[in-house]
Amino acid sequence: MDILNENINGTLIWYYYICHREVWLIGHSIEPNQENDFIKIGRHIHEHFYKKQKKELLIDNKIKIDIIENKKVIGEIKKSSSFLKSARMQLAFYLYYLKQKGINLKGELLIPEERKKERVILTKEIEQELQDSIKKIKEILELKKPPKPVKIPYCKNCAYKELCWS
Repeated sequence: MDILNENINGTLIWYYYICHREVWLIGHSIEPNQENDFIKIGRHIHEHFYKKQKKELLIDNKIKIDIIENKKVIGEIKKSSSFLKSARMQLAFYLYYLKQKGINLKGELLIPEERKKERVILTKEIEQELQDSIKKIKEILELKKPPKPVKIPYCKNCAYKELCWS
């Protein structure tokens, strides 16, 4: 699968593992409430932790790498370990995307407020899961309307809460 020419980004991968409705909303340029406290907290964490490392490298308007260490490791910063699967897959997508460009790196998931660090390695199994997820994301984006909202624990802090539950 040639993901370099797909209209899929790391944010869509992240939300695919949390909420398919959010995938559709983001994919259709419907921005979440930027004044949401959890979005603000995330912004604050990105601005104040890991100041010594190179931060936020945007590649092809598809992936935004939070940190690059020693030109060998890319890091993804998250505010908590609540959604580890989503975070792992988002970082794996970045590794996969860069691999398609001929750049092989390692990844680290960084959760500064919990003082956690987790290595993420791109395996054949993860590549296959990403390919399957990308196909499903494309199907979601092709829907004329967003999927119906499904109440999950994430909803209580979601920046789209009013769109789904008003």
